[in-house]
Amino acid sequence: MAKEKTLFFCSECGYESPKWFGNCPSCRKFNTCQEAPVTKRTGSAGASVRRASGELRTPKPFSQIMSEKQDRIETGIKEFDRVLGGGIVRGSLVLVGGDPGIGKSTMLLQVCRELKGHSVLYISGEESAEQTKLRADRIGEFSDDVLFLAETNLDAIEELLATSKPEVVVIDSIQTIYSDRVESAPGSVSQVREATASLLRIAKDNCITIFIIGHVTKEGTVAGPRMLEHMVDTVLYFEGDNSAVYRVLRAVKNRFGSTNEIGVFEMTGNGLKEVTNPSQYMLEGKPVDEPGSVVSCVMEGTRPMLIEVQALVCRTNYQMARRTAAGVDYNRVNLLMAVMEKRLGISLAECDAYVNVAGGMKISEPGLDLAIIIALLSSYRNKPVGDSTIAFGEIGLTGEVRSVSMLTQRIKEAAKLGYEKCIVPAGVGEHIKNDPAFPKNIKVVEIKNIKELK
Repeated sequence: MAKEKTLFFCSECGYESPKWFGNCPSCRKFNTCQEAPVTKRTGSAGASVRRASGELRTPKPFSQIMSEKQDRIETGIKEFDRVLGGGIVRGSLVLVGGDPGIGKSTMLLQVCRELKGHSVLYISGEESAEQTKLRADRIGEFSDDVLFLAETNLDAIEELLATSKPEVVVIDSIQTIYSDRVESAPGSVSQVREATASLLRIAKDNCITIFIIGHVTKEGTVAGPRMLEHMVDTVLYFEGDNSAVYRVLRAVKNRFGSTNEIGVFEMTGNGLKEVTNPSQYMLEGKPVDEPGSVVSCVMEGTRPMLIEVQALVCRTNYQMARRTAAGVDYNRVNLLMAVMEKRLGISLAECDAYVNVAGGMKISEPGLDLAIIIALLSSYRNKPVGDSTIAFGEIGLTGEVRSVSMLTQRIKEAAKLGYEKCIVPAGVGEHIKNDPAFPKNIKVVEIKNIKELK
């Protein structure tokens, strides 16, 4: 009896090899090799260039291609529409990932509820109809336009979508869908790739918007081959601590909009609630006149957001001082502390230092540098900065304070929440102050170097 032919796949990038490998030659990751049988495909080679109607696909010059405005469907959830770029694009394939229990299924179930007047189909491979109904009752009342189906067979789903042709489809989750054409277990590399490719073809040929929920690995990426993220049009990640009440929806890939926008939600007993003013929400519970606490403004796409940076500097009891960073890059904090020691003449080698972004946010923007240094300096000298002061700017290795983008929007957001003093990089104040729309109730303090901090 002939032995079944198999291939080895990398679970991270989808690299294929006829031999087993310990280190992936493509992405250089270890222990990502998975064995799967070769998928036997039927049909002629020319069938892939034909449409469902049998029409042969022919190439066209760009001058003959008519570009039409993207037809979007507004969900009624403004934070969700903001991340998508203004609404759901018809015929798109959207992948939603996140940690278990973060709220992926709840979010998409709320989207289905808000899509009134549109035919919606929710397909679950993990929960029964009764279990999903319990979750739906907490969210609210659903219209008859929202249909539910518990199914995991890809062939049955394809047949149903070809006949009913709903406008929006939700697949929960892609790791539970399997095809009889692939001889491997559900959730394997071959099954996930085959299911995604089939759903992509259905979405494009029938102009159906399909949302697929993907499980994540311990590294926080979507489980399955890495090419899964390349196949879809949009990749959304749900972030946040399970113990916290807020959730952040972030787009890491979007063919129809910006990848810098985020949506902020609050987890309640009745589902997810939009947070229209994240700045005020993030600053709740901020201590008054305490050393080591500074407010800064970061940009998430086009949205300014005020956050609190906390620092604690104390004498160490060990031979080697400890450094801890939460919400910011650990290496960036070490770099800024080295700049402080060199340019300000402060000895931090005998001090433990802890830096934290309150609220659990993870910030990678360099505009937070100035606030981190001020917080460390405030804690080291045990002097409060002031509750009405805000600071933002990038710090160079020579101690210079460099400019950041969208200064006007940051200052306006600070003035709107009642801050009276703003520490910004030098050389940007003149064209800002001449702006008629610039707020007059806030004082702008420009500094060129961190040596000017007192």
